[in-house]
Order: sequence, then C-alpha cells, then structure tokens
Amino acid sequence: MISFRNNKKTGEAAGRKHRSALRRMFRSRDGAAAIEFAILAIPYFVIIFAILETFVAYSAEQLVSNAVDTMSRDLRTGRLTAGLGRTTDKTEKEFRQLFCNEISIMITCDTNEISTPSKLYLDIRSFSTFAGIPTSIPRVSADAHADIDTSTFKYSPGGAKSINMFRAYYRWKVITDLVRPYITNVRPANGSMPTDFLIVATAAYQNEDYP
Repeated sequence: MISFRNNKKTGEAAGRKHRSALRRMFRSRDGAAAIEFAILAIPYFVIIFAILETFVAYSAEQLVSNAVDTMSRDLRTGRLTAGLGRTTDKTEKEFRQLFCNEISIMITCDTNEISTPSKLYLDIRSFSTFAGIPTSIPRVSADAHADIDTSTFKYSPGGAKSINMFRAYYRWKVITDLVRPYITNVRPANGSMPTDFLIVATAAYQNEDYP
C-alpha cells in the first residue's frame, strides 16, 4: 500500500514536472529575435543595398559633372584646343582619355571604350549663339525613356571667342532590382528589364580671346 502511494506521488510529481517544463517551453522566447531577424533580413538588406546603390549612382553623376566643368574650363581658356595647329591640340581619342582620367576614381575606360564608345559619349560643338544650343537630350524616339541618339554627336571645339556646348553622357548600370524602376531613365524598346541610369552633364560657355 505504501509502495503504491509512493509510486502515485512519484508519478504525479513527474507529471507536474513535465507539465511545468512544457509551460516554460511555450512561454520561452529564446531565439525569437533570431527568427524575426531571419524573416526580415532579406527586405532589410535589399533596402540597404538600394540606398547604397542610389548614393553611388548620384556620386558618379556628380563626378561626371565635375569632369565636364574641369575640361570645359580648359577648352574655354585655350589650354586644350582641336584643329588649330597648336601644341595644345588634342585628337578626339586624346581628349576622351583626358576625360576618363578625370573620372577614373569611380569609372574606368578601357582601350575599347576610348576608341569605340559604348558607355561614355562626349558631344562638343560650336554654335553661333547661345540660343542655338540644344536644351533637350537627343533620343531615338519621342518616348521619354528612349535610348539616346548619338548620330549628331561631334568633337569640334571652337577657337577663340567661339560659343560652345560640351555635354557628357554615361550609362551607369543599376544592379539592385528595387532601385531600377525609379532611377533608370533609358529603357529598352523591347520591354526588357531596364538597367541604365543615364548620367548627363552639360556646360555652355564662350571661349576666351586667347592668342
């Protein structure tokens, strides 16, 4: 009889112990933060990458703008010329190389890019008046996101006192899917995924009356 009671008490105690352990297990929140982070990690890192890529893209745009300002100042003052029979004359390839040197901190131009542009396009032309300088980006169609039309691009900087426009275009590849719909401004006509953020920088100036 005593043995039965002892066994019963022992069984009840063991049951209470198991029930208590189960209650503690269900109440425990150990590891909840890790599980919640695992669920939120993907969208969190996508947003972080989107912020970083947007920052880098606009930094590249500022870099190209600064290069246009620097090179146009050299053209305006006669430090760089073209077709004037001077020691300061630069061919189109030489000028492109100088421009690439200005943006080399973030953008690299290989020898193929210098010879045959596929990402970086430079358009330097003279005009009779400032009013004649185009204010819009030439595109292959009326679509606001159409590709650029490079058929009119030239390398013909004017001489002393001439009115000029220097415009640079660069195709910056956007990697993060979340960012593409918002900052890509060149989109394929076939409807495929857009990848290019077209950087455009322009300088309009009149050359000094250099000797």
